[in-house]
Amino acid sequence: MNKQGVKIPMLTRVSTQSDLSAPLPLIDSHAHLDFSEFDHDRAALFKKMHTKGITQVLIPGVSEAHWHKQIRVAAQYDCPFALGIHPWFCGSQSQHSVSKLRQLLLEHQQQKRLVAIGECGLDKLHKSNFTTQLSLFKAQVMLAKEFELPLIIHCVKSHEEVLKQLKCSNNPKAGVIHGFSGGPELARRYLQLGYKLGIGGLLLNDSAKKLQRTVAELPLSAFVLETDSPAMAPKNSENPRNTPLILPLLLKKIASLQKKTNVLISKQLYLNVSQLFDL
Repeated sequence: MNKQGVKIPMLTRVSTQSDLSAPLPLIDSHAHLDFSEFDHDRAALFKKMHTKGITQVLIPGVSEAHWHKQIRVAAQYDCPFALGIHPWFCGSQSQHSVSKLRQLLLEHQQQKRLVAIGECGLDKLHKSNFTTQLSLFKAQVMLAKEFELPLIIHCVKSHEEVLKQLKCSNNPKAGVIHGFSGGPELARRYLQLGYKLGIGGLLLNDSAKKLQRTVAELPLSAFVLETDSPAMAPKNSENPRNTPLILPLLLKKIASLQKKTNVLISKQLYLNVSQLFDL
């Protein structure tokens, strides 16, 4: 039951041959449902998600200015969350923000809903200073190891730098490479370090041949589902605002690429994300 007194059902079983109409249980490992784009219909969206079998949504952090609302929304809807500084926000952040992040982690470290550090990482296509990005990313990699939490990593045109930091830190909890879009060769380098790959709406685009080959060739244990809502809507989406409601489409696409049943795919992906974030 959330703070508004609305009871939210938790679906835990997988469909069987005798109950093919039941929705398959799904977890969105990355959705910014605390953002203002959801302020007008957040409660209704959560209700609809649960009717579709979407049992949980992990809400990642992006900046100091967002953390408190994010934590409030996560508490209201009983969502797991991560705390971090996104590379797009590094221009307005500093080592002082890292100190505040560490203090917030200390305050919430006994709370089961805190499950990761992030979203953090590197983005060479963004205007924020790359040296500052790298400094804040290194600091968050260290925090993940200190608090024994997995990382949620944003990486654009910076894979060599990210891989270098991950190799140096050797975090036993590893984490996920959010919004992965690369080919099998790059994917295997992350898998060798124990990281999983976040697969989102890009997979549904006909032009995403490289990512589709990765999903087809790599073991199913390598992936977790995500949407990055409200961003990253598939090209053929009727709504520019992305939501976790596309998860069944992602599940179906992965099943097609892997040539396996939806039920088998659902079970493994649910296990992957549950184990990674200790849900």
